[in-house]
Amino acid sequence: MSSKRHAVAVNILGKEYRIGCEPDEEDALLKAARHLDARMKEIRGSGKVIGTERIAVMAALNLSHELLTREDNADAAAGTANKRIRSLRERIEIALNDSTQLEL
Repeated sequence: MSSKRHAVAVNILGKEYRIGCEPDEEDALLKAARHLDARMKEIRGSGKVIGTERIAVMAALNLSHELLTREDNADAAAGTANKRIRSLRERIEIALNDSTQLEL
């Protein structure tokens, strides 16, 4: 079953954009657009950044930073979990070896 791309209207900072997407991705696109709109309004509301283009760049940099920070945290957590798994595996192997030696 093939899906056809269609245009979805999103509003960001009061301006409408028509974005092509697959039908099953429409909800995710709308959610992302609402999130971006909220972040850009937050930046605009701070009064520190003027101009739509600069607001968009600041929002993109903030979102990118958050994404990279989460990825780094996930990598660190995965590394910690892997170390713990190796430690548990070693302990299990030692326990199994001790059990085997007791049976002999």
